Amino acid sequence: MSYFACSDEMPEWAAQVPKSWGRNWLKWSVDLSTKRPTEVEQKFLPYIANEDIASWTGKLLIEELKPSEVDSRTFQENDVLFNKLRPYLAKVYHATFDGVSSGELLCLRPSQAIQPRFLFYVLVSKGFIDTIDAETFGAKMPRADWEILGHQPLPLPPLDTQRRIARFLDEKTARIDGLIEMKRELLVRLAEKHQALITRAVTKGLDPSAPMKPTGIDWLGDIPAHWEVLPLKRVLAGSTYGISASLEPSGEIAVLRMGNLVDGEIDFGDLRFLDEIDQDLLLDVNDVVFNRTNSLDLVGKSSIFRGSPSFPVSLASYLVRFRFSQRYNPEYANYVMGTKVLMAFGRTLALPSIGQANLNPSRYALIEFPIPPLEEQSEIVAHLVDKANEINQVAVQVRQSIESLAEYRSALITAAVTGQLAELR
Repeated sequence: MSYFACSDEMPEWAAQVPKSWGRNWLKWSVDLSTKRPTEVEQKFLPYIANEDIASWTGKLLIEELKPSEVDSRTFQENDVLFNKLRPYLAKVYHATFDGVSSGELLCLRPSQAIQPRFLFYVLVSKGFIDTIDAETFGAKMPRADWEILGHQPLPLPPLDTQRRIARFLDEKTARIDGLIEMKRELLVRLAEKHQALITRAVTKGLDPSAPMKPTGIDWLGDIPAHWEVLPLKRVLAGSTYGISASLEPSGEIAVLRMGNLVDGEIDFGDLRFLDEIDQDLLLDVNDVVFNRTNSLDLVGKSSIFRGSPSFPVSLASYLVRFRFSQRYNPEYANYVMGTKVLMAFGRTLALPSIGQANLNPSRYALIEFPIPPLEEQSEIVAHLVDKANEINQVAVQVRQSIESLAEYRSALITAAVTGQLAELR
């Protein structure tokens, strides 16, 4: 008889398990399999890494599995794999085939006392995940080990009850996941609509009856006849590379990096700092920050700097500051630079480098930009701000709905595997 089978000091999530159910330490109901694959198995069996498993749902994120090329462990159909690295990500997989997996995945083989699908739902329940996460070790890359996992309580209803609970949760979570996926697709469509609105406004204007003229520029097409087209450099007051220096997690001056450029705005999360910097490298309000070096799909990102509440801000060396003349509204410029058609064209000018691409800002500055009259630029910006607010309000409601569904899904799993649903006891 284990400690948990006779102790009242249960973790909160498992404290209300019905007295008619059995319960035991996890280690007494599963075996930890650590078998390494043979050369033949490593060559031919499909491989799963922790990043291939979706958080909380246990679904595989890749359609085509490939053989292993790294140190791995074998697993069998109906084993349950638990990710010990950053367990708060809740990456748990119920295997439907034989294969090999990353060493970060603990392979648990159920005994005859536990149904594999029921075990999966216990391990992916929020209470179980939170309990494991609270006992991890390591600050930057927290891990759980088998001793932590094995000494957790495992509810053990009769096998027929386990099967009914698993079938119930399979059906209910599939419906919830379907609703969540529909809402996520709606967010994608809203983002596409927003991008289309921006592209239309900054390249065609707001007056659908305005006479148009061809530009002969593929990414731009026809524009209103009274607009100009000029190379970007003609409307720049200057451009400046960022600073190359070792950055720290704290200091006096924030230094923006590529990850701080998000959807045309500056995200002040996850900053790095310096204590001293050349004053010429500090950002002013309405400077546009441009990412010149990274993987090709990230090159060309830009965001406008609207100021920071309490500290000066500079930028890293792979970013460039564009400062605009008085004839070009920087907010309008930021919208233009964020259009997918321009970004795609700009990336064709990027020079390949070792493992990345480099979009030289002097080459980028030769790209011809649409130049409406300044007053019209301001009108377009105001229109796009209003439209963004409308779309964002809908997106916020959709995200809140997704969060509510995810919370309901989590609560349903916990209630089912701990015997809180009377119809499933």
